[in-house]
Amino acid sequence: MAAGIGPKRLVVGAHYGLRDWLAQRVTAVLMAVYAIALGVYAVFLLPSGYEAWAGLFVPLWMKVATLVLILALVYHVWVGMREIFMDYVKPTWIRLLAYVLTLLWLAACAVWSVQILWSV
Repeated sequence: MAAGIGPKRLVVGAHYGLRDWLAQRVTAVLMAVYAIALGVYAVFLLPSGYEAWAGLFVPLWMKVATLVLILALVYHVWVGMREIFMDYVKPTWIRLLAYVLTLLWLAACAVWSVQILWSV
C-alpha cells in the first residue's frame, strides 16, 4: 500500500471540507431566496422613495429575515475568505493576521448592519 493512503494516513488541516462546502451552499440558498423575494417586491409593488423602502423593514418578520440574511452573508464570506487564505497565504503569521483583520471587519459590518436595521 502506498504511503499516506488508507486508514492510517495523516490527515492535516483545520477542516475536512464537507461542512464548509455545505455551509457555502446553505447560506447561498438563503441569500438567493431573500434576493428573489426582495426583487419580487420591487417589481410588483413598485416602491418609490425612501418611505416605501423603509416601510418594508418595519415589520418584525422582515427584520428577522434580514438579520438571518446578514448572518448568512457574514458566515458565507468568512468561510470563503478562510479557504482562500488557507490555500494561498503560506506564511503563518500573515495568514493569522488576515484571519483577524477579516473577522474584525466582518464583525464591524454585521454590527453596523444590525444597528441600521433596527433603527428603521
